[in-house]
Amino acid sequence: MKFVNRKNELKILEEEYQREESSMVIIYGRRRVGKTELIRQFIKNRPAIYFLATEEAESMNREVFQEQVAEFLDNDLLRAAKIERWEPIFQQIAIAAQSQRIIIVIDEFQYIGQSSPAFLSVFQKIWDTVLKNSNIMLILCGSLVSMMKSQTLHRDSPLYGRRTAQIRLRPIKFEFYHEFFNENLSYEELVKRYSVTGGVPKYIEMFQRGTDLTSAIKENILNPSSYLFEEPYFLLQKEVTDIGSYFSILRVIAAGNHKSSKIATVMQQKQTNLPRYLSVLMDLDLVEREVPVTEANPDKSKKGLYHIKDNFIRFWFQFIYPNRNYIEMGHSDVVTNRLLQNFTDNQVSFVYEQICQDKLWELSANGKLPGILERIGRWWDNSHEIDVVGVSNADKLLVLGECKFWNGPIGVNILTELEQKAAFVNWNQDTRITIYVLFSINGFSDGLITVSKARNDVILI
Repeated sequence: MKFVNRKNELKILEEEYQREESSMVIIYGRRRVGKTELIRQFIKNRPAIYFLATEEAESMNREVFQEQVAEFLDNDLLRAAKIERWEPIFQQIAIAAQSQRIIIVIDEFQYIGQSSPAFLSVFQKIWDTVLKNSNIMLILCGSLVSMMKSQTLHRDSPLYGRRTAQIRLRPIKFEFYHEFFNENLSYEELVKRYSVTGGVPKYIEMFQRGTDLTSAIKENILNPSSYLFEEPYFLLQKEVTDIGSYFSILRVIAAGNHKSSKIATVMQQKQTNLPRYLSVLMDLDLVEREVPVTEANPDKSKKGLYHIKDNFIRFWFQFIYPNRNYIEMGHSDVVTNRLLQNFTDNQVSFVYEQICQDKLWELSANGKLPGILERIGRWWDNSHEIDVVGVSNADKLLVLGECKFWNGPIGVNILTELEQKAAFVNWNQDTRITIYVLFSINGFSDGLITVSKARNDVILI
């Protein structure tokens, strides 16, 4: 699998490695997002002990860790010793670190604390008395986000306040997506593939083979023997206890119900029961709450809508989950036909809007706008909706954008419609500067290009 980008994360790790004192780095993020590969790239050609914890008992993990440390140090006494505590093992590493900086990686760290809650207090003592004053870089990594947070980052954790850096590894952004593919795929094809895989490297790997997108979906997702067919179950089953309720919420949102009141009605639940579930899903980066970008107090806004944030999860709950019976009975062609009919409108167009929002951040950062945008998102009222909106209170700048994933070029009529919608955006109407940005996957009409050249408030992307 190709290793793409992660420059910022590697920079953080390099800075921690170069510290004169000890270092403790927490790395966490969802399954298959590339945490282990990031660590492998970093420790390459460096003295490092890499230990992958398992769900076995603490004593079993300690024995395996002892064997790996003995092998790394080439220490026959450590190999033969009967050790029933962690501390002597780490003491041997600290002694060896007197002559060189040693990296210790404990991957899936949360499993040890899960099997033995007392382990965290033991490990706190080891850090404070053995590792803290040693020439050690410690990396604690885990894929169960909620558990890693509670064990290493939360205030009530014995390890709280001891980390020197933390990295929450998130999916690769679309701007780097093309680097995964050897062949020259069109921008349109990249958007379509990204709308299925998102930026999760392990998913992308399944779509790197030289097949067309439809064949890749049939082989890797509509196939009951493929791991992606069951992926959301594995993703959630160890993060939450009541997986059925979370699946119901995701299914209802995927079906087009975005208000909490509507979600509760469809689920036949009290609306007051939803916040704790939605909060967990947002913490896992699977769901996001969105308000019109011009709202002055987003957290208190009553206009909040909930969307599935993760591309693959959104795809799965739209096209796979409702059709599991067809797939398992060997009728995947029925599902494929349904998918092809609705794929662009229900999935790709939505993802394309997110890509355009990221592009608008890029335009702002690169000085392509008459101001620096502070917030970017969507805008809507009871009758109108605008795909991409950016605001800058400091510069009184309002950027309005439309995103069209159409087969052909878009024309002047789209700009006209956007200008008409602008009148309903009640934000600094008397003093604002308004810029119009049109995004099109397949270009623009000659007429629209002519208009854009004659105006300094129209940008075509």
